Amino acid sequence: MSQKKSRNEKSPGELASSFVFPVKLSEKQKKEAAVQLAQARKERRLAATDKDKLVSGLLSLRFQLEDYITGNTFNPDLSFGYFLGEYVGLLEKKRKVFAEEISIDETLLSQLINLKRDPPDYVTVRLELHSNRAIPADYWYRLVEKKKEHFIKTDKSIRKKEKQFVQNKLDVHI
Repeated sequence: MSQKKSRNEKSPGELASSFVFPVKLSEKQKKEAAVQLAQARKERRLAATDKDKLVSGLLSLRFQLEDYITGNTFNPDLSFGYFLGEYVGLLEKKRKVFAEEISIDETLLSQLINLKRDPPDYVTVRLELHSNRAIPADYWYRLVEKKKEHFIKTDKSIRKKEKQFVQNKLDVHI
């Protein structure tokens, strides 16, 4: 609602009460508020069902993944294998059971998690389907591409090696 509409439809008293004004608390009040908040969080955590915990974990993983793949920095620790391992850990299933659920060999799953192999495209699609689209296939794929992009940008040896295959390069500088 716009401020003009709000002013026309509400009395000055209603407008004033609709805003939250900062309140200065004493140290004792701050400590008491912190204890109350901690207690409320604990109660909420204890009341959460397994499904609630799974949804929370999936959202957290998805947001971490989104932040990483949309960011400009490369972190070798945040690889496809890392996020896949986190996903499997969230499910609280043995790797063998999870591998069966997405119809891949347990060895392939282990190789993917341990960065011994890049994932085939069908694995990223199966991960999307398994998560019921909570984590889209293109997110998984973009993790792999982020690694390749970093390699191409930073590996000087590949340029030296491939230079011999290029002839008549352009005589322009941009």
